[in-house]
Amino acid sequence: MALKDFFRFFLSLAMTIALSSAVRAESVSLVGFGDSLMAGYQLPPEDAFPVRLEKALKDKGFDVTIANAGVSGDTTSGGLSRIDWSVPDGTKGVILELGANDALRGIPPEQSRKNLEAMIARLKQRGIPVLLAGMMAPPNMGADYAARFNPIYPELAAKYDLEFYPFFLDGVAIDGALKLEDGMHPNSQGVGEMVERFLPVAERFIARLAKGD
Repeated sequence: MALKDFFRFFLSLAMTIALSSAVRAESVSLVGFGDSLMAGYQLPPEDAFPVRLEKALKDKGFDVTIANAGVSGDTTSGGLSRIDWSVPDGTKGVILELGANDALRGIPPEQSRKNLEAMIARLKQRGIPVLLAGMMAPPNMGADYAARFNPIYPELAAKYDLEFYPFFLDGVAIDGALKLEDGMHPNSQGVGEMVERFLPVAERFIARLAKGD
């Protein structure tokens, strides 16, 4: 190999390594978009789900930030009305968690589905992938309501090929020790349980983002 060819090869290799390192060093900015379950209702700010999930991911070596765009009391209609300005440009992915208040208020599941699908579509138009967090109707709403509400999330996840977590309150919903006195919202220990169960899905989501899926 001629000396000039060697230097060309060396320069090309150095540039490749530098670019690869830059890609690996790029921080992944996510938004946790949801209601009081995302916002951290009656909890210290550091115990809100996005904050705890961000810390858990960083502890596993991920360079990630998760903005808390949870609004207590929000419904899917409320989420749809603010999705454009609550998710800033440059966001790499959104954890979408809405629907619990729809079910508590008895909003027709067909309307909830329409709103969730519209939010997913708007984010896709902006090139922002979605991790969909599912919800289940409370038992007091009856079997008919549950049969119309519960399939919304897995069906939308399948339709749009989304990373999917079936039930956001998994492990907490039926354990009183993990909830506040209102019997609905997680306490700090409950959020920890939610994060532990959610973490593998969040890791898969970030892996998909890295691949550009």
